Amino acid sequence: MARSIATNTTVERSDLLDFLRSRRNGVLVTSRTDGCPQLSPVTYGVDGEGRVVISTYPERAKVRNLRKRAQASFISLGDDFGDAWVQVDGAAEVIDTPESVEPLVEYYRAAAGQQHPNWDEYRAAMLEQGKSIIRITIDRWGPIATGGFPARLVEED
Repeated sequence: MARSIATNTTVERSDLLDFLRSRRNGVLVTSRTDGCPQLSPVTYGVDGEGRVVISTYPERAKVRNLRKRAQASFISLGDDFGDAWVQVDGAAEVIDTPESVEPLVEYYRAAAGQQHPNWDEYRAAMLEQGKSIIRITIDRWGPIATGGFPARLVEED
């Protein structure tokens, strides 16, 4: 099997947002009280303001952590382990019901990539479940990267 070369592609914000919008899976990193990282696999979207948005419940560890320290790191992953990925960092906010309902509508559109068949039913379900939303305002990001070998270790044909 041929070795692939690891890549790191620096991108502008618009290209970053296009990349993030093309995916749905990621890992949210928050800080526990003792400073250790808390990692949470999540489904996400990107809202109209270019923020990473994640639907959650107020009882989750990630929410407790963000209420104490409103900073987060996030890695966007592809469907396969070898797909390209990118890390973003930024200020995070948690919005609870009832204020979270309309941002959750936007989250659904972004994460599902489609309209809900009954928005009134969706809004009622979000209120009944007491759903919250996390929004990360991206302050910095790394290159879009892929795994692989350093170029010096890859044989040329």
